[in-house]
Amino acid sequence: MYPFTVGIVTQTKELWEELRPALEASSARVVFELSEIPDSWPAFLDRIERIRPDVVILEVTRLREPIEEVVNRIRSTSVQPAVFALHATAEPQAILSALRGGAAEYLSPPLSVPLQAAFQRLDQSRRQSGLSARAGGKMLGFLSVKGGCGATTLACHVAADLALVRNDKVLLADLDSQAGLVGFLMKAKTPYSVADAAANLQRLDPSYWHALVSSELPDLEVLPAPALPMIKEVPVEQVKQVIAFARGLYGSSVVDLGRGLTGTTLSLLESIDEIYLVTTCDVPALHQAKGMIHYLLSHGYAPSRLRLVVNQRPRHMELTFDEIGRMLGAPVYAILPDEPGELGEAYAEGRLLDADSALGQAITELASKIGGTENMKRKRTSFFSF
Repeated sequence: MYPFTVGIVTQTKELWEELRPALEASSARVVFELSEIPDSWPAFLDRIERIRPDVVILEVTRLREPIEEVVNRIRSTSVQPAVFALHATAEPQAILSALRGGAAEYLSPPLSVPLQAAFQRLDQSRRQSGLSARAGGKMLGFLSVKGGCGATTLACHVAADLALVRNDKVLLADLDSQAGLVGFLMKAKTPYSVADAAANLQRLDPSYWHALVSSELPDLEVLPAPALPMIKEVPVEQVKQVIAFARGLYGSSVVDLGRGLTGTTLSLLESIDEIYLVTTCDVPALHQAKGMIHYLLSHGYAPSRLRLVVNQRPRHMELTFDEIGRMLGAPVYAILPDEPGELGEAYAEGRLLDADSALGQAITELASKIGGTENMKRKRTSFFSF
Protein backbone atom coordinates (compact mmCIF):
# COMPACT_ATOMS: atom_id res chain seq x y z
CA MET A 1 0.00 0.00 0.00
CA TYR A 2 1.18 3.50 -0.84
CA PRO A 3 2.61 5.37 2.22
CA PHE A 4 0.34 8.41 2.39
CA THR A 5 1.36 11.91 3.45
CA VAL A 6 -0.87 13.27 6.19
CA GLY A 7 -1.68 16.64 7.75
CA ILE A 8 -3.06 16.59 11.29
CA VAL A 9 -5.45 19.12 12.86
CA THR A 10 -6.27 18.16 16.45
CA GLN A 11 -6.05 19.90 19.79
CA THR A 12 -6.96 16.86 21.89
CA LYS A 13 -3.77 15.41 23.34
CA GLU A 14 -5.29 11.97 23.94
CA LEU A 15 -6.41 11.66 20.31
CA TRP A 16 -2.97 12.63 18.99
CA GLU A 17 -1.20 10.22 21.33
CA GLU A 18 -3.38 7.38 20.03
CA LEU A 19 -3.11 8.56 16.44
CA ARG A 20 0.69 8.68 16.38
CA PRO A 21 1.37 4.89 16.69
CA ALA A 22 -1.50 4.16 14.31
CA LEU A 23 0.13 6.40 11.69
CA GLU A 24 3.54 4.82 12.25
CA ALA A 25 2.06 1.34 11.82
CA SER A 26 0.55 2.49 8.52
CA SER A 27 3.90 3.99 7.33
CA ALA A 28 2.11 7.32 6.89
CA ARG A 29 4.27 10.45 6.79
CA VAL A 30 3.05 13.41 8.85
CA VAL A 31 3.81 16.61 6.92
CA PHE A 32 2.18 19.13 9.24
CA GLU A 33 0.56 19.18 12.66
CA LEU A 34 -1.74 21.95 13.92
CA SER A 35 -3.92 22.27 16.99
CA GLU A 36 -6.66 23.99 15.00
CA ILE A 37 -7.38 25.57 11.64
CA PRO A 38 -5.84 29.08 11.68
CA ASP A 39 -8.06 32.16 11.64
CA SER A 40 -6.62 32.95 8.22
CA TRP A 41 -8.13 30.47 5.77
CA PRO A 42 -5.94 31.66 2.86
CA ALA A 43 -2.79 30.87 4.87
CA PHE A 44 -4.08 27.41 5.77
CA LEU A 45 -5.12 26.61 2.20
CA ASP A 46 -1.77 27.91 0.93
CA ARG A 47 -0.05 25.48 3.32
CA ILE A 48 -2.05 22.62 1.79
CA GLU A 49 -1.19 23.78 -1.72
CA ARG A 50 2.53 23.90 -0.89
CA ILE A 51 2.86 20.74 1.20
CA ARG A 52 0.30 18.71 -0.81
CA PRO A 53 -0.83 16.11 1.75
CA ASP A 54 -2.81 13.11 0.55
CA VAL A 55 -4.99 13.19 3.65
CA VAL A 56 -6.03 15.79 6.22
CA ILE A 57 -7.08 14.18 9.50
CA LEU A 58 -9.37 16.77 11.04
CA GLU A 59 -10.74 16.74 14.56
CA VAL A 60 -14.37 17.79 14.17
CA THR A 61 -15.17 18.26 17.86
CA ARG A 62 -14.57 22.02 18.06
CA LEU A 63 -14.89 23.37 14.52
CA ARG A 64 -15.78 27.06 14.37
CA GLU A 65 -17.71 26.57 11.11
CA PRO A 66 -20.06 23.86 9.82
CA ILE A 67 -18.15 20.75 8.82
CA GLU A 68 -19.41 20.82 5.24
CA GLU A 69 -17.95 24.31 4.77
CA VAL A 70 -14.61 23.27 6.26
CA VAL A 71 -14.35 20.13 4.14
CA ASN A 72 -15.40 21.97 0.98
CA ARG A 73 -12.70 24.60 1.51
CA ILE A 74 -10.00 21.96 2.03
CA ARG A 75 -11.20 20.01 -0.99
CA SER A 76 -11.33 23.19 -3.11
CA THR A 77 -7.54 23.26 -3.33
CA SER A 78 -5.81 21.80 -6.37
CA VAL A 79 -4.50 19.02 -4.11
CA GLN A 80 -8.00 17.84 -3.14
CA PRO A 81 -6.81 15.80 -0.16
CA ALA A 82 -9.11 13.26 1.39
CA VAL A 83 -10.52 14.45 4.72
CA PHE A 84 -10.74 11.95 7.59
CA ALA A 85 -13.01 13.23 10.38
CA LEU A 86 -11.61 12.52 13.86
CA HIS A 87 -13.79 12.40 16.98
CA ALA A 88 -13.32 11.12 20.51
CA THR A 89 -16.44 8.94 20.28
CA ALA A 90 -18.44 7.13 17.62
CA GLU A 91 -21.59 9.19 17.99
CA PRO A 92 -24.14 8.31 15.28
CA GLN A 93 -25.12 11.96 14.71
CA ALA A 94 -21.48 13.04 14.47
CA ILE A 95 -20.74 10.24 11.99
CA LEU A 96 -23.73 11.21 9.85
CA SER A 97 -22.81 14.90 9.89
CA ALA A 98 -19.20 14.21 8.95
CA LEU A 99 -20.01 11.92 6.04
CA ARG A 100 -22.77 14.20 4.78
CA GLY A 101 -20.30 17.06 5.03
CA GLY A 102 -17.95 15.35 2.58
CA ALA A 103 -15.48 13.56 4.87
CA ALA A 104 -14.12 10.39 3.28
CA GLU A 105 -13.83 8.57 6.62
CA TYR A 106 -14.91 8.91 10.25
CA LEU A 107 -12.39 7.80 12.88
CA SER A 108 -12.75 7.33 16.63
CA PRO A 109 -10.69 5.35 19.15
CA PRO A 110 -9.34 2.74 18.96
CA LEU A 111 -7.69 4.09 15.81
CA SER A 112 -5.13 1.54 14.61
CA VAL A 113 -7.34 -0.88 12.68
CA PRO A 114 -9.86 1.72 11.37
CA LEU A 115 -7.08 4.00 10.15
CA GLN A 116 -5.32 1.16 8.34
CA ALA A 117 -8.62 0.17 6.71
CA ALA A 118 -9.28 3.81 5.71
CA PHE A 119 -5.88 4.06 4.02
CA GLN A 120 -6.49 0.78 2.21
CA ARG A 121 -9.83 2.02 0.88
CA LEU A 122 -8.25 5.29 -0.25
CA ASP A 123 -5.40 3.41 -1.91
CA GLN A 124 -7.82 1.14 -3.75
CA SER A 125 -9.95 4.10 -4.82
CA ARG A 126 -6.94 5.92 -6.24
CA ARG A 127 -5.76 2.89 -8.14
CA GLN A 128 -9.20 2.37 -9.64
CA SER A 129 -9.43 6.01 -10.68
CA GLY A 130 -5.97 5.88 -12.26
CA LEU A 131 -4.39 8.42 -9.93
CA SER A 132 -0.68 7.82 -9.59
CA ALA A 133 0.86 7.71 -6.16
CA ARG A 134 3.85 9.86 -5.38
CA ALA A 135 7.02 7.97 -4.63
CA GLY A 136 7.64 7.14 -0.99
CA GLY A 137 11.42 7.04 -0.40
CA LYS A 138 12.39 8.72 2.88
CA MET A 139 14.11 12.12 2.89
CA LEU A 140 16.43 12.88 5.82
CA GLY A 141 17.64 16.46 6.22
CA PHE A 142 20.66 17.62 8.26
CA LEU A 143 20.60 21.27 9.32
CA SER A 144 23.13 23.16 11.47
CA VAL A 145 21.78 25.80 13.81
CA LYS A 146 24.85 27.87 12.87
CA GLY A 147 28.16 27.41 11.07
CA GLY A 148 30.62 24.90 12.49
CA CYS A 149 28.13 22.55 14.16
CA GLY A 150 29.00 19.64 11.87
CA ALA A 151 25.81 18.87 9.94
CA THR A 152 27.75 18.25 6.72
CA THR A 153 30.11 15.77 8.38
CA LEU A 154 27.18 13.92 9.92
CA ALA A 155 25.24 13.84 6.65
CA CYS A 156 28.23 12.33 4.80
CA HIS A 157 28.91 9.65 7.41
CA VAL A 158 25.27 8.74 8.03
CA ALA A 159 24.63 8.37 4.29
CA ALA A 160 27.66 6.10 3.92
CA ASP A 161 26.54 3.98 6.88
CA LEU A 162 22.98 3.66 5.60
CA ALA A 163 24.27 2.54 2.20
CA LEU A 164 25.95 -0.44 3.85
CA VAL A 165 22.77 -1.86 5.34
CA ARG A 166 20.00 -0.86 2.94
CA ASN A 167 18.87 -3.02 0.03
CA ASP A 168 18.18 0.16 -1.97
CA LYS A 169 20.68 2.75 -3.08
CA VAL A 170 21.10 5.82 -0.88
CA LEU A 171 21.41 9.38 -2.18
CA LEU A 172 23.56 12.06 -0.54
CA ALA A 173 22.57 15.47 -1.91
CA ASP A 174 24.03 18.86 -1.06
CA LEU A 175 21.39 21.60 -0.92
CA ASP A 176 23.71 24.08 0.79
CA SER A 177 24.21 26.63 -1.97
CA GLN A 178 26.60 28.74 0.13
CA ALA A 179 29.19 26.34 1.54
CA GLY A 180 28.50 23.15 -0.43
CA LEU A 181 31.24 20.91 0.97
CA VAL A 182 29.69 17.49 0.38
CA GLY A 183 31.28 17.11 -3.04
CA PHE A 184 34.71 17.95 -1.63
CA LEU A 185 34.48 15.71 1.44
CA MET A 186 33.19 12.76 -0.58
CA LYS A 187 35.50 13.60 -3.51
CA ALA A 188 32.64 13.30 -5.97
CA LYS A 189 33.94 13.01 -9.53
CA THR A 190 30.85 14.36 -11.25
CA PRO A 191 31.10 17.88 -12.71
CA TYR A 192 27.35 18.31 -12.24
CA SER A 193 25.32 19.54 -9.31
CA VAL A 194 21.83 20.09 -7.93
CA ALA A 195 21.69 23.23 -10.07
CA ASP A 196 22.14 21.16 -13.24
CA ALA A 197 19.33 18.82 -12.21
CA ALA A 198 17.06 21.78 -11.47
CA ALA A 199 17.86 23.43 -14.80
CA ASN A 200 16.97 20.27 -16.73
CA LEU A 201 13.73 19.14 -15.12
CA GLN A 202 12.20 18.42 -18.52
CA ARG A 203 14.99 15.91 -19.19
CA LEU A 204 14.96 14.18 -15.80
CA ASP A 205 14.63 10.44 -16.13
CA PRO A 206 16.66 7.66 -14.47
CA SER A 207 19.19 7.57 -17.31
CA TYR A 208 19.85 11.32 -17.26
CA TRP A 209 19.89 11.38 -13.48
CA HIS A 210 22.58 8.72 -13.23
CA ALA A 211 24.73 10.78 -15.57
CA LEU A 212 24.56 13.61 -13.02
CA VAL A 213 25.42 11.76 -9.80
CA SER A 214 28.72 10.36 -8.61
CA SER A 215 29.04 6.79 -7.31
CA GLU A 216 32.09 6.72 -5.07
CA LEU A 217 30.92 3.97 -2.68
CA PRO A 218 28.77 0.87 -3.26
CA ASP A 219 25.07 1.77 -3.09
CA LEU A 220 25.78 5.44 -2.35
CA GLU A 221 25.31 8.15 -4.97
CA VAL A 222 26.28 11.77 -4.46
CA LEU A 223 24.80 14.91 -6.01
CA PRO A 224 26.96 17.90 -4.98
CA ALA A 225 26.09 21.57 -4.68
CA PRO A 226 27.57 23.90 -7.32
CA ALA A 227 31.35 24.12 -6.93
CA LEU A 228 31.23 27.91 -6.61
CA PRO A 229 28.52 30.03 -4.99
CA MET A 230 25.93 31.00 -7.57
CA ILE A 231 25.12 34.65 -8.12
CA LYS A 232 21.49 33.71 -8.66
CA GLU A 233 19.85 31.15 -6.39
CA VAL A 234 18.26 28.10 -7.97
CA PRO A 235 14.46 28.62 -7.69
CA VAL A 236 13.27 26.68 -4.67
CA GLU A 237 10.32 25.17 -6.53
CA GLN A 238 12.76 23.62 -9.00
CA VAL A 239 14.84 22.19 -6.15
CA LYS A 240 11.67 20.72 -4.62
CA GLN A 241 10.92 19.02 -7.94
CA VAL A 242 14.42 17.54 -7.93
CA ILE A 243 13.79 16.22 -4.41
CA ALA A 244 10.47 14.74 -5.49
CA PHE A 245 12.13 13.01 -8.43
CA ALA A 246 14.93 11.60 -6.28
CA ARG A 247 12.39 10.28 -3.78
CA GLY A 248 11.25 7.84 -6.43
CA LEU A 249 14.76 6.47 -7.09
CA TYR A 250 16.10 5.85 -3.58
CA GLY A 251 14.88 4.09 -0.49
CA SER A 252 16.61 6.79 1.58
CA SER A 253 18.05 10.17 0.71
CA VAL A 254 20.26 12.27 2.99
CA VAL A 255 20.35 16.00 2.22
CA ASP A 256 22.63 18.67 3.65
CA LEU A 257 20.50 21.77 4.26
CA GLY A 258 23.32 24.06 5.37
CA ARG A 259 22.79 26.35 8.33
CA GLY A 260 19.97 28.43 9.77
CA LEU A 261 16.38 29.00 8.71
CA THR A 262 16.27 30.92 5.46
CA GLY A 263 13.17 31.29 3.32
CA THR A 264 14.57 28.66 0.96
CA THR A 265 15.30 26.23 3.79
CA LEU A 266 11.83 26.65 5.28
CA SER A 267 10.27 25.90 1.93
CA LEU A 268 12.47 22.83 1.44
CA LEU A 269 11.54 21.46 4.87
CA GLU A 270 8.08 20.75 3.52
CA SER A 271 9.67 18.05 1.35
CA ILE A 272 11.78 16.51 4.14
CA ASP A 273 10.47 13.62 6.25
CA GLU A 274 12.85 13.97 9.21
CA ILE A 275 14.98 16.97 10.08
CA TYR A 276 18.13 16.41 12.14
CA LEU A 277 18.85 19.74 13.78
CA VAL A 278 22.53 19.81 14.74
CA THR A 279 23.78 22.02 17.57
CA THR A 280 26.84 22.21 19.77
CA CYS A 281 26.89 22.99 23.49
CA ASP A 282 28.22 26.53 23.23
CA VAL A 283 25.82 29.26 24.31
CA PRO A 284 25.28 30.92 20.88
CA ALA A 285 24.45 27.56 19.28
CA LEU A 286 22.03 26.61 22.06
CA HIS A 287 20.37 30.02 21.78
CA GLN A 288 19.98 29.58 18.04
CA ALA A 289 18.70 26.03 18.44
CA LYS A 290 16.02 27.11 20.90
CA GLY A 291 14.77 29.82 18.56
CA MET A 292 14.71 27.50 15.53
CA ILE A 293 12.88 24.75 17.41
CA HIS A 294 10.28 27.20 18.69
CA TYR A 295 9.75 28.63 15.23
CA LEU A 296 9.32 25.25 13.57
CA LEU A 297 6.94 23.84 16.17
CA SER A 298 4.87 27.02 16.39
CA HIS A 299 4.45 27.04 12.61
CA GLY A 300 3.00 23.54 12.40
CA TYR A 301 6.14 21.47 11.85
CA ALA A 302 5.31 18.08 13.38
CA PRO A 303 7.40 17.34 16.51
CA SER A 304 7.62 13.72 15.39
CA ARG A 305 9.70 14.86 12.40
CA LEU A 306 12.24 16.88 14.43
CA ARG A 307 15.41 15.25 15.80
CA LEU A 308 17.79 17.26 17.98
CA VAL A 309 21.43 16.16 17.68
CA VAL A 310 24.02 17.53 20.14
CA ASN A 311 27.42 17.44 18.45
CA GLN A 312 30.94 18.16 19.75
CA ARG A 313 30.03 17.29 23.33
CA PRO A 314 32.69 18.58 25.75
CA ARG A 315 34.18 16.08 28.15
CA HIS A 316 32.83 17.95 31.14
CA MET A 317 29.33 19.43 31.05
CA GLU A 318 27.33 21.16 33.74
CA LEU A 319 23.96 20.47 32.07
CA THR A 320 22.47 17.01 31.62
CA PHE A 321 21.01 16.15 28.25
CA ASP A 322 17.51 15.98 29.71
CA GLU A 323 18.04 19.54 30.92
CA ILE A 324 19.21 20.59 27.46
CA GLY A 325 16.13 19.03 25.88
CA ARG A 326 13.77 20.80 28.30
CA MET A 327 15.63 24.08 27.82
CA LEU A 328 15.48 23.92 24.01
CA GLY A 329 11.94 22.55 23.74
CA ALA A 330 12.73 19.21 22.10
CA PRO A 331 14.22 15.95 23.40
CA VAL A 332 17.83 15.16 22.57
CA TYR A 333 17.87 12.43 19.90
CA ALA A 334 21.62 11.75 19.83
CA ILE A 335 24.84 12.94 21.46
CA LEU A 336 28.22 12.94 19.72
CA PRO A 337 31.63 13.53 21.31
CA ASP A 338 34.05 16.29 20.36
CA GLU A 339 36.99 14.56 18.64
CA PRO A 340 38.55 17.14 16.27
CA GLY A 341 41.81 15.20 16.06
CA GLU A 342 40.11 12.04 14.80
CA LEU A 343 38.12 13.95 12.21
CA GLY A 344 41.06 16.00 10.97
CA GLU A 345 43.22 12.92 10.62
CA ALA A 346 40.52 11.04 8.70
CA TYR A 347 39.99 13.85 6.19
CA ALA A 348 43.75 14.36 5.79
CA GLU A 349 44.10 10.67 4.90
CA GLY A 350 41.15 10.76 2.49
CA ARG A 351 38.79 8.47 4.37
CA LEU A 352 35.77 8.39 6.57
CA LEU A 353 36.26 8.23 10.31
CA ASP A 354 37.60 4.92 11.53
CA ALA A 355 34.70 2.79 12.73
CA ASP A 356 36.69 2.01 15.90
CA SER A 357 37.22 5.67 16.79
CA ALA A 358 35.05 7.31 19.44
CA LEU A 359 33.35 9.68 17.00
CA GLY A 360 33.09 7.01 14.30
CA GLN A 361 31.31 4.66 16.71
CA ALA A 362 28.95 7.42 17.84
CA ILE A 363 27.98 8.34 14.27
CA THR A 364 27.49 4.69 13.37
CA GLU A 365 25.17 4.35 16.36
CA LEU A 366 23.26 7.40 15.14
CA ALA A 367 22.92 5.92 11.65
CA SER A 368 21.82 2.63 13.19
CA LYS A 369 19.12 4.44 15.14
CA ILE A 370 17.96 6.32 12.06
CA GLY A 371 17.90 3.19 9.92
CA GLY A 372 16.42 0.94 12.58
CA THR A 373 19.36 -1.44 12.23
CA GLU A 374 21.25 -2.71 15.24
CA ASN A 375 24.96 -3.58 15.28
CA MET A 376 25.74 -1.69 12.09
CA LYS A 377 29.32 -2.23 10.90
CA ARG A 378 31.32 0.14 8.74
CA LYS A 379 34.66 -0.54 7.13
CA ARG A 380 37.43 2.00 6.75
CA THR A 381 36.79 3.62 3.37
CA SER A 382 39.15 5.72 1.28
CA PHE A 383 37.93 8.40 -1.12
CA PHE A 384 41.11 10.18 -2.20
CA SER A 385 44.76 10.79 -1.45
CA PHE A 386 46.91 13.90 -1.55
